[in-house]
Amino acid sequence: QAQLVESGGGLVQAGGSLRLSCEVFQRTFSNYAMGWFRQAPGKEREFVAGISYSGYSTDYVDSVKGRFTISRDDAKNTVYLQMNSLKPEDTAVYYCAARWAHRLEYVPLNAYDYWGQGTQVTVSS
Repeated sequence: QAQLVESGGGLVQAGGSLRLSCEVFQRTFSNYAMGWFRQAPGKEREFVAGISYSGYSTDYVDSVKGRFTISRDDAKNTVYLQMNSLKPEDTAVYYCAARWAHRLEYVPLNAYDYWGQGTQVTVSS
């Protein structure tokens, strides 16, 4: 079992930046691929960004490419989402998720095993 705790959300003006953090309370964090998802009111949850267990591979939804960067620090059991040039349409609850990678080098887009409680990101125009 793994516990994921997100932080770093808040209110920011359009064009601003935020960095989300997700600490994973699990001894074998380095064996997990990690992802960030978001859900806006009235919309389905969507994949935003993911990183492989090794950190070598990343993937992003088209709408955030060039603006968001996912990274991980295995020494701190933490995954980050740096969000720049934020837009009002980025407003959502952001969730981090972990998936056991079985030492496979890929970024899963779904079927994650563990989820955090979410952190609100609001971008004002």
